[in-house]
Amino acid sequence: MSTSRPRALVAWSSGKDSAWALHLARAAGEHEIVGLLTTVTETFDRVAMHAVRRTLLARQADAAGLPLREVRIPWPCSNERYEAEMAAAVAAARAEGVTRVIFGDLFLEDIRAYRERQLAGTGLAPVFPLWGRDTALLAREMIAGGLEAILTCVDPRRVDRGLAGRRFDAALLAALPPGVDPCGENGEFHTFACAGPMFRAPVPAAVGEVVERDGFVFADVDAPAAAAR
Repeated sequence: MSTSRPRALVAWSSGKDSAWALHLARAAGEHEIVGLLTTVTETFDRVAMHAVRRTLLARQADAAGLPLREVRIPWPCSNERYEAEMAAAVAAARAEGVTRVIFGDLFLEDIRAYRERQLAGTGLAPVFPLWGRDTALLAREMIAGGLEAILTCVDPRRVDRGLAGRRFDAALLAALPPGVDPCGENGEFHTFACAGPMFRAPVPAAVGEVVERDGFVFADVDAPAAAAR
């Protein structure tokens, strides 16, 4: 009887949730994780929505010890174009024996249903290791477990714009107003994971310019000068 594990990709946003999903999936040992699947907006050379530079994305993948599979999309990008590019990436993964995609989603039913619909019939099944967890407990678990992250994007309609560039730590959790999800699952904020048990070594990162664009506040995160050389 075969004891081989299903080959899996992690849907990698560059943020804390996908990073923690990778950590938990590795700890469970049920999958052979063979890469990180990330959507990159080629117009800006950054991770979609999180606005993380592609250079830092590559450093994350290296620190995780996994190859990076980029789904490159234009800006603006129609849903049809996005789905076509993602379908091509999924087909390529399936041809290489991948049968699972691991997601860091927490509780948004519509997002989960969308993932399930998009993968239906492809030969790849979605896996949700964080699903249904109490996000207040999960946020504290991440921090206690050594995860470090920086808020790269905040929605100023939901949280103070001054949180852009802040560290995701106990002080940040204490500063969040009532009604804001501690993991930002409702879109309150997005992060860049720079250290934790999913990485072989920390990913050096420094916060630069903070700008407002398209109704969101973005903190530009880059490698410190010494680390960039």
